Amino acid sequence: MVHQNKKVTANFVLYLFCYSLDRVLNKGVVLTGDIVISVADIDLIYLGVRLLLSSVETMEQLKSGKTDHEN
Repeated sequence: MVHQNKKVTANFVLYLFCYSLDRVLNKGVVLTGDIVISVADIDLIYLGVRLLLSSVETMEQLKSGKTDHEN
């Protein structure tokens, strides 16, 4: 019986991952961050990072100005 619960839990976690990934790719998400490399409290390199994660279809819709309600 414990084995069955683990299988259900694993399937549920996989479902949640797939659902979340689908939502992120459908809507898009932007991750931003800063990276600073320093030696002896002297900043040597500063790097600002922006990462856009989306599906190609979503980006094409944004580029053409369409929204979900216009499809």
